[in-house]
Amino acid sequence: MTDNRNVILAIILSMIVLFGWQFFIAGPQLERAQQQAQIATEQAQSEAALATPAATPAAAGTPGTVGPDGKVFYADRAEAIAASERVTIDTPDLHGSINLTGARLDDLELKQYRETVDPDSPIITLLTPAGAPGAYFAEQGFVPGAGADIAVPDGQSVWAVEGNATALSATTPVTLRWDNGEGLIFRRTFAVDEFYLFTVTQSVENTTSGEVSLFPYARVARHGTPKVANFFIQHEGPHGVLGSNNMISKKYSDLQNDQQVRLDNTTGWLGFSDKYWATAVLPEPGETINALFSWKNTGSYDDYQTSFVETTPVVVAPGATATHQSYLFAGAKEEAVINRYQQEYGFDRIDLLIDWGWLSFITKPMYYALTFLNGIIGNFGLAVMAVTVIVKALFFPLASRSYASMAAMRRVQPEMKSIQERFKDDRPAQQQAMMELYKTEKINPLSGCWPVLIQIPVFFALYTVIFISLDMRHAPFFGWIQDLAAPDPTNIFTLFGLIPWDPTVMPFIGGFLHLGIWPVIMGITMWVQMKLNPPPPDPTQAMIFNWMPVIFTFMLGTFPAGLVIYWAWNNALSVTQQYFIMKRHGVDVDLIGNILGSFKRKPAADEPTKS
Repeated sequence: MTDNRNVILAIILSMIVLFGWQFFIAGPQLERAQQQAQIATEQAQSEAALATPAATPAAAGTPGTVGPDGKVFYADRAEAIAASERVTIDTPDLHGSINLTGARLDDLELKQYRETVDPDSPIITLLTPAGAPGAYFAEQGFVPGAGADIAVPDGQSVWAVEGNATALSATTPVTLRWDNGEGLIFRRTFAVDEFYLFTVTQSVENTTSGEVSLFPYARVARHGTPKVANFFIQHEGPHGVLGSNNMISKKYSDLQNDQQVRLDNTTGWLGFSDKYWATAVLPEPGETINALFSWKNTGSYDDYQTSFVETTPVVVAPGATATHQSYLFAGAKEEAVINRYQQEYGFDRIDLLIDWGWLSFITKPMYYALTFLNGIIGNFGLAVMAVTVIVKALFFPLASRSYASMAAMRRVQPEMKSIQERFKDDRPAQQQAMMELYKTEKINPLSGCWPVLIQIPVFFALYTVIFISLDMRHAPFFGWIQDLAAPDPTNIFTLFGLIPWDPTVMPFIGGFLHLGIWPVIMGITMWVQMKLNPPPPDPTQAMIFNWMPVIFTFMLGTFPAGLVIYWAWNNALSVTQQYFIMKRHGVDVDLIGNILGSFKRKPAADEPTKS
């Protein structure tokens, strides 16, 4: 360090970064206000063709209650489901139904996940029929080539169940049949594994005298703009992996501005991603497709779609039957399941359904370490603590050198104070004398920053894993912490629930008025750790360091509890480690005396000190 002002500047810049992190990365941005309108089921035909000769499939509404304006809508999801005949879906992980009107998958719930930590809370709803608020569904089909006049099934076509199957399960597929009345018989067979992958096999039986050419398509549609966290570290919205175009991620607002994003003659998959759930349509690996991300406003709702049309047609000779197969992922973003699909089916980088961020080379190993330790210990909170111990052990040599240098600084405190007294009116001379002292004693005054700097990547990786990992969602610790991915639910500003008010709704400062027990514990451990360090020679620096534990306590008040527990545990380990290293280097560490001294009244500058 050549100038104390550089240290002050570095601390100020660090605080700016930390506050920026709180507001733009760790904390959610203000959610965009949305108007929930009545949803009409009559979908207009897509505005542009994906490619010649394949056109975007026509989208039609689901029959239901017709309002005065002639549009179809439903009061709620249950009414929309009851409006048409369906085939039940029942697997260990999924519950829902296939709509026989349109033969589309538009009713799906995730059995293993609930909305809150309350075991009686509703299970997660993923897909919802068209016409209901928040409609979200997927479908496959065929479109004729340009200029061809062939009747193909659409969203209004009513299909019939073929065979004896009455429900779709992991062991029993279901086949639906539709006759266009012009010599073509369409069949659509749905199969699902024990998790979240649907295999959709379509066939066309040609009883005419001419050859028929059809282009397979698939799409995921979403009506209305869903609420998203808008966290910088994770994408929520339309996305896909499309060959050499790599990962394509669009915010809902971006797609509104673009209206259409076309990517022709590519490969891969596309769909929509939420924080923990996703829906994506996938052709056979390597199949060439024309992909489209699109948005339009119908006047009643925002219509978002991700779709593809394959560039190679299915050709059906007279008297023959041709088949085609594609896939649909609809479910939870479980890392092990998604990796299995990538290895077993060869889908292109489907593991990117989980957004590990641009530091994935750190976050993924952190995730694997936590899940491995959780498998042994049986508690993710304890796994976080175990990872902290491992990280401390790995960086022990660097920390040891750092703390040794800090111990040396504490030994030369008398000399530093003497220099300050001798050159109190000559700052340049004081700086020069300090530098000479550091050089003589071989002290690096910035060495104390290394223990903090080396844990920043670990902190960020752990934060990312806790925020995005489905494994951490609703994972309990002990006591009042029942969800490590959520903030500590206690709040000292409500006297832990005794005062019936919510201070977080207050303008401007409300975001800082949620302060639970664990953030307070973290702040105390940080303050105790600072009492081990030699006080900065400059009063301004000392004041900044004294306020840092308070600032960090409020900043971490809204962080996930798992991250705050990590920070508090890391501080406790650091205090123990630093205490013994400094004692080993001959420094008399009076930690209790330093702590008690913080509460003693300091004499004013003009007040004589009692001898």
